[in-house]
Amino acid sequence: MAGRGSFCAVLTIFVASAGYAGGGAEQATYAERLGWPRGSRVVIFHVDDAGMSYDSNIGTIRALEKGVATSASVMMPCPWVPQFAAYVQEHPQIDAGVHLTLTAEWKNYRWGPVAGRSVVPGLVDPQGYLWRGVEQAVSNGSPDAFEAEIRAQLDKALAMGIQPTHLDSHMGTCFQLPFIERYVKLGIEKKIPVMIFGGHLQHVGGEVGAFRPMLMVLAQSVWNAGLPVLDDLVTSPTKASDYEGRKRELIELLGTMKPGVTQIIVHCTATTEVFQHISGSGPARQAELNLMLDPDIRSYIKDQGIVLTTWRELKQRRDAAKR
Repeated sequence: MAGRGSFCAVLTIFVASAGYAGGGAEQATYAERLGWPRGSRVVIFHVDDAGMSYDSNIGTIRALEKGVATSASVMMPCPWVPQFAAYVQEHPQIDAGVHLTLTAEWKNYRWGPVAGRSVVPGLVDPQGYLWRGVEQAVSNGSPDAFEAEIRAQLDKALAMGIQPTHLDSHMGTCFQLPFIERYVKLGIEKKIPVMIFGGHLQHVGGEVGAFRPMLMVLAQSVWNAGLPVLDDLVTSPTKASDYEGRKRELIELLGTMKPGVTQIIVHCTATTEVFQHISGSGPARQAELNLMLDPDIRSYIKDQGIVLTTWRELKQRRDAAKR
């Protein structure tokens, strides 16, 4: 998620063009503004980290084809992108965005920038890989280098036959000061939706904190540019140590979710023996894949009248919206 500085930047950049109206009458949700009936609960189950590994690709594909997942995004600097790009070309109807990646966090499995180390030297560590952490990327990378890299990642996606339905951020780096302006700028320029949330913020509001008014300004600016906006984002839908506990947590989340468009982030990996050498997160990622495939979750979504959607549909509805 974004740090505090990023939302300060949002206010500086956008306050002159899109005022924030706090308080007052309850505002229509973005779901309603996008044409769904009042009170609709609309969900994107979004699979992050496609392209990171073979296991990640297979898990993502299973979640999209056999489960309730509706969208995914691809880490363009990673070595298994060609396999997923080929899948996208064979299945052009799927929702595939670019997971803009400015960090390479694992101990023994790393990647470098798409733009080239000589082009964006501040974004790489002494070994030539992207920094492991967000703070390192922010403190060493300039906005110009950031923009050069995210443009290179988008260009690579296009060259590989991926027509992105949206842009989002790996580890929240794009939401940090001083990068967020360039992130939004790229989406608006290319007319590609960017993952921005500006509704009731039922779940992500705790991470936004006191900078909620500034986020509202940014979201309104994105909407005014003709791009869709989320009402809420769930970054960690389940945390239990066992599968049944995770299942209960997801059902509770869905049952108490407010009306609006909510994106729920999952990491779906079909773990093999190899993945443990990449990350210790394999069991959690496998569990999230199992949740997407669980028939009880599908039935609960249907019984609750929850609408599943995609970024592609959000953009189509935004194009048709009059407000």
